[in-house]
Amino acid sequence: MNQSNSGPEWPLLRLYELISGPADKKRIWDDVRPLFLEGARLRMVVRLEDGTEKMHEWTLDEFTRDAGEFYKQDGFWETEIASRAERFGSIAHVFSTYESRVKDPGGPPAMRGINSVQLIRGKDRWLIASIVFQTEQEGVPIPPEYLSRD
Repeated sequence: MNQSNSGPEWPLLRLYELISGPADKKRIWDDVRPLFLEGARLRMVVRLEDGTEKMHEWTLDEFTRDAGEFYKQDGFWETEIASRAERFGSIAHVFSTYESRVKDPGGPPAMRGINSVQLIRGKDRWLIASIVFQTEQEGVPIPPEYLSRD
């Protein structure tokens, strides 16, 4: 089942909104935490110059600490440009294609990538169980099917 991430059910657009803003905007991490399942992990896959890949992993607390420092430097804005979702019962997976901007929210994207988000339906809402993300780079382009909302 393909479903847009822009509906009220998915917490991803709220997450993008909460992490985005100028360098002097204090991120309210207490508003981010309820979007995640307890014990959630965030992982980033990076392709190195030699073609090997490395994974960085954070707990939510570690991520908010590290990202918070990064966001303070120049400001950071992340927006979804496309998404594809599949759902079965109380589990869902969303590929959320994003663009990130640094210093100027209206400037050209500094990077693009895909967030692979696993969700579990709680009592009354969807919670993020994990996010694995990778930025687009030479040798790892975003496939066309993940750049449209079809």
